Amino acid sequence: MKKKLVRVMDTSFRDGFQSVYGARVLTRDFLPAVAAAKEAGIRYFESGGGARFQSLYFYCNEDAFAMMDAFRSTVGPDVELQTLARGINVVGLESQSSDIIRLHAQLFKKHGVDTIRNFDALNDVNNLIYSGRCIAEAGLKHQVAITMMELPPGCEGAHTPEFYLQVLKDILAAEIPFSSVCFKDASGTSTPSKVFKTIKAARELLPEGTFINFHTHDTAGNAVVAYRAALDAGADGIDLALAPVSGGTSQPDIITMWHALRGTEYDLGIDINKIVEAERVFAECMKDYFVPPEARAVDPVIIFSPMPGGALTANTQMMRDSGVLDRYPEVIRAMSEVVVKGGFGTSVTPVSQFYFQQAYNNVMLGPWKKIADGYGKMVLGYFGKTPVSADAEIIKIASEQLKLLPTSASPLELNDANPDRGIEPARKKLIDARLPVTDENIFIAATCQDKGLAWLKGEARVAVRKNAQKPQAVAAKTSATAQENLQKSRAYNVSLENQEFSVYFEGNKAVVNGRTYSVDVAEIAHEIGAAPAKAAVTASLRAVNSPLPGLLMRVNCRVGDVVADQDTLFVVEAMKMETEIKAPVAGKITRIAVEQGAQLTAGQAVIYIG
Repeated sequence: MKKKLVRVMDTSFRDGFQSVYGARVLTRDFLPAVAAAKEAGIRYFESGGGARFQSLYFYCNEDAFAMMDAFRSTVGPDVELQTLARGINVVGLESQSSDIIRLHAQLFKKHGVDTIRNFDALNDVNNLIYSGRCIAEAGLKHQVAITMMELPPGCEGAHTPEFYLQVLKDILAAEIPFSSVCFKDASGTSTPSKVFKTIKAARELLPEGTFINFHTHDTAGNAVVAYRAALDAGADGIDLALAPVSGGTSQPDIITMWHALRGTEYDLGIDINKIVEAERVFAECMKDYFVPPEARAVDPVIIFSPMPGGALTANTQMMRDSGVLDRYPEVIRAMSEVVVKGGFGTSVTPVSQFYFQQAYNNVMLGPWKKIADGYGKMVLGYFGKTPVSADAEIIKIASEQLKLLPTSASPLELNDANPDRGIEPARKKLIDARLPVTDENIFIAATCQDKGLAWLKGEARVAVRKNAQKPQAVAAKTSATAQENLQKSRAYNVSLENQEFSVYFEGNKAVVNGRTYSVDVAEIAHEIGAAPAKAAVTASLRAVNSPLPGLLMRVNCRVGDVVADQDTLFVVEAMKMETEIKAPVAGKITRIAVEQGAQLTAGQAVIYIG
């Protein structure tokens, strides 16, 4: 019996890195594994794009374009390299203007890429038209993608075979140029029966000979069965990974899938013994990297969220760093409501991050007390049309908090009309910072914004998690000091007769410079040598706390500045989201208690207003 050859793309060095290590891997560490995979016969790699673009500037202190060049040099000219793009977002978390979208395709072609897989998380085909044309016009192969997931149980209205087929029909009607089609399930939650029905219908609709690829994750333990369903329906290719980045939150292992297809009509076309050797080399390359236990686990609860594998570990690692990983199960439970009320955009970057950010806010700050910027703009229409209308009450809350009206305008047109978006504003930032003006630097400044500029200035730091850094111990230490920091954040700094006193209240107790007293103003005043009235006046100093754990990314004021009520004092970055913290009252900045760049705990005092 002649077997059908299944084309395998090795996702180890892009999606595998994102799914296991939060995309934080140094180029020099993994290139020997790339060479070993090529030696084992792999001729199709996912080599970059997605989170592996920004992460190099944000966490690795490396240049993504240099990494792409090194990857191409390692595999030679005859191996196909593919990257991932997010429609009009390209490789940024925010959508881009037309000139940056075109520059993306041109630069990736220049730096050795053959194919770009291009998707829109909302399945809004309008976001694929221009980006797809730019990819084709740059001389690249365009693999147009339709994003899939399973809705939380009990929900309906989108993400059915009929829904996906309509998206495909819209792609064909828009005459978007493409060389192949991918059905992409980043959360690994689509039922095998839905995968089968969708791809079988797509095969009948597409021109004969069209290459169909299916992509999924093993997060919910569904991937091998889903891949078999896709192949039975007529798919030509699937995505697999090498250990130690296979399984769990990533793609199934090449060896596992080879075994699952033994005795069937399908052949992966690999030398299994050489793949075993490649995995040995890869494991040696990655032996020093910290592997979060959740990356190796199969978690059936994911079908209720759904949380994509590529985002799961990035988010749990950030929570681990902030000492709040114990709240993760609550956040996952909260995601279901966020997805339902957000309009059923597919849980894949950047929408999956919007979902997680909003769920995180709902858990840490209270339901819908703080609308995450990306989530709010999504429900208001600024990223395109959601599969179904978002909840009317959530739209109202988002509009009030973000001070934005709902829109049905094209995101691309909005970005092109925005004076802060595009090549020229990025060029000006480079000139103002006295940095070289190159196409690559323009693209970095436009898509990575402040962090991209920081890297270009030489101010970036390496934040790669290796075992020597003992991330679990760091997290435990943070967690153990969280209560102490919370107590300090409640303190008033009181200055009396050239003496400094730290005062905070806990229940019916008052703590003054570490000593505990009953809450009796006369007693406190007597102890510190001041009249009760004077103590009450001087204790009016107001601490401005961080409402959530995260990185103190930016401080917008100095000691001595006079600020108005609701002026932005500082910005906290948490879960890839920037949260502006505003002045609760007007007054004078008397103290900045934390240095910019520090890791904050929830409730920690950052600034004092007198």
